[in-house]
Amino acid sequence: MPESSNKRIVKNTILLYVRMLFLVLISLYTSRIVLQTLGVEDFGINNVVGGVISFLGFLTGSLAGASSRFITFALGKGDMDNLKRIFGNIVSIHVLFALIVLILGETIGLWFVTTQLNIPEGRETAAFWVYQFSIFTAMGSFISMPYNAAIIAHEKMSAFAYLTIGDAVLKLAAVFLLMIFPYDKLILYALFILCIQFFDFIVYILYCSRKFKETRLSRPKIDKSLFKEIFYYAGWTMNGNLAVFGYTQGLNILLNIFFNPAVNAARGIAVQVQNIVNNFSVNFQTAVNPQLTKSYAQEDYKRMHQLLVASSKFSVFLMIFICLPLALEIDLVLKWWLGEYPPHTSNFLRLILITSILFCLANPIITSVHATGKLKKFQIIEGCMLLMIVPIAYLLLKFFSIPPESVFIVHICIELCTQYARIHIVLPMIRMDIKTYIQEVIKPIGKVIIISPIVPVLLYNYIPQNTLTFFIVGVVCVISVTSGIYILGCTEKERNLVMNKLTAKLRK
Repeated sequence: MPESSNKRIVKNTILLYVRMLFLVLISLYTSRIVLQTLGVEDFGINNVVGGVISFLGFLTGSLAGASSRFITFALGKGDMDNLKRIFGNIVSIHVLFALIVLILGETIGLWFVTTQLNIPEGRETAAFWVYQFSIFTAMGSFISMPYNAAIIAHEKMSAFAYLTIGDAVLKLAAVFLLMIFPYDKLILYALFILCIQFFDFIVYILYCSRKFKETRLSRPKIDKSLFKEIFYYAGWTMNGNLAVFGYTQGLNILLNIFFNPAVNAARGIAVQVQNIVNNFSVNFQTAVNPQLTKSYAQEDYKRMHQLLVASSKFSVFLMIFICLPLALEIDLVLKWWLGEYPPHTSNFLRLILITSILFCLANPIITSVHATGKLKKFQIIEGCMLLMIVPIAYLLLKFFSIPPESVFIVHICIELCTQYARIHIVLPMIRMDIKTYIQEVIKPIGKVIIISPIVPVLLYNYIPQNTLTFFIVGVVCVISVTSGIYILGCTEKERNLVMNKLTAKLRK
């Protein structure tokens, strides 16, 4: 069983990386054209206005984790009747919460956009329509979540790859259409995104209905006890999701209030690069996460611990492998990619990449606690700690003359404290010794993070910056990080496995 599961993880990881390569190429080009077509000001408006409704999405965003956990857990148990009941109730809850988002979006959210945001004069109407389209785009995304969760739970990563690549291609086509139509490009872009989301929604339903029996719903029957159980689970995850949306969109809104849309544009560019870089670890973790939950459902704790260690350690190593050269050469990369870009973009990106590395460490722990279903203590402590990011950042911006980069430093500091709390709450739940986790995960990662950057950073600071040295620094980063991972980050068993694989390849 573990051997076939490992093969499935490897196969799905490869598929997700192929998907990622396509998405990276499309996303980089799309981002460049969107920035050039909309301009820095409208790009910033789109980022902050769309972020308001995304903030309201914590209500239904909490259900994404619930959908994935309940569907995957039922699959691990092999109970098809229960799976059908679960899926029907999950869809009903998503529809209900999407309606709640509509109500909140058209009341509190609309008031906030029209009275509190820093919108340049003459762009109020465009901002209003971007916001309206964003509401319905978000609703379509929320109702699609159960179908997306079903695809991942069934580990049909090839379908997941094709569907997401298709979405990216449509968004690229939408950017080219902006150049043709002589209307307000900001409004038109938001409308195109809404249409693409509606198309995606239809495709997800059609695919899942054909492939998975539990998704073929005529009129789902509400099971009150199950509805209550899922709702209770989602309710506790809501606290954590509120914190996530708080420190993402909340910080975005703070930057808008205390600075200007150009700063939002800089953050928007940095977040787009972060999302692309995150794919290098998220793809691996997406392939592993269903196996984590199924191992817990089958009470195979040894297997679960092995997956937790591997997912934590190697996803962080993948992120370091990408983040180190990018952080050093980000100014040259941004110049090649965008030409002109807003101030603060480079610093924002360097700081956000650090949070990405911390997220790689946190995600397997979060997936593990979701597998247990025991969320109350975890969500209260994690959510309350992460919710402190925005008020602390607000106080610093309000009473001290500090640069916008400070809000990301606040985020990093609190994220480190939160990870300490996560470890001490979750590991006892899954019967894993904290000392073992520190020995097998924290120490190897710490060694690689401390030692690997030394030579590349020294080289970067002591040679002139040009195209040639860009490639020299990149090669040195690859060599340094690879050596650090192999010597300091891998166990003797893992090193032997690597050498055996390489030897076998060379003999062929």
